[in-house]
Amino acid sequence: MSLKIKVYSDYVCPFCFLAEEPLKEAAKGKDVEIEWMPFELRPFPNKTLLPEEDYLQTTWKQSVYPTAERLGVEIVLPKVSPQPYTHLAFEGFQYAKEKGKANEYNDRMLRAFFQEEKDIGDVEVLTELAGELGLDRTEFKQILDTRKYKEAHQRALEHAYNDADIQAVPTFIIGETKTAGILSKEKLETIIEDELKKQKQDDFPEGLACGIDGFC
Repeated sequence: MSLKIKVYSDYVCPFCFLAEEPLKEAAKGKDVEIEWMPFELRPFPNKTLLPEEDYLQTTWKQSVYPTAERLGVEIVLPKVSPQPYTHLAFEGFQYAKEKGKANEYNDRMLRAFFQEEKDIGDVEVLTELAGELGLDRTEFKQILDTRKYKEAHQRALEHAYNDADIQAVPTFIIGETKTAGILSKEKLETIIEDELKKQKQDDFPEGLACGIDGFC
């Protein structure tokens, strides 16, 4: 059975985008299944951040850009102001998941925001991006307009906030190991390999044997 890796993220979190590449590299050639999980840092009606204000300018200068440079990932502080709410994008994610394109959709949303500076809170923008992935544009726009997946998204958030007790993003749950923040490829590989070993031990418990008294 494949090792399950869950990654809790928000589409307006630059560190979630930067965490993608080390995870992809660490997972190469290994029997793992990666599932991206929704999380909203600032759900409506909380105010979202303004890219022109000092907080984001300083954070990006001190942390985001240096990390991106080390990883070799192209990223920009999007000029979309205020930053978009992500509930509609995540409702679209639920639809994409149903169609077997969850991971592709997740990657496209992150790249659209952090490389192309697209407003991923806008229905028309989201519909165009979904269409690029081969999803039906008309159906996709309709599910956003009608909020068809609102409840499914709310259940996903409740799971993240309550069941999984996610406090920050990105958070990885790799088998039985839970860790938050960007991890290096090497650190992720170590955790994955340790969890794969544990899983094999669980599949084949030690100490099982047949006896000469006829048992089994």
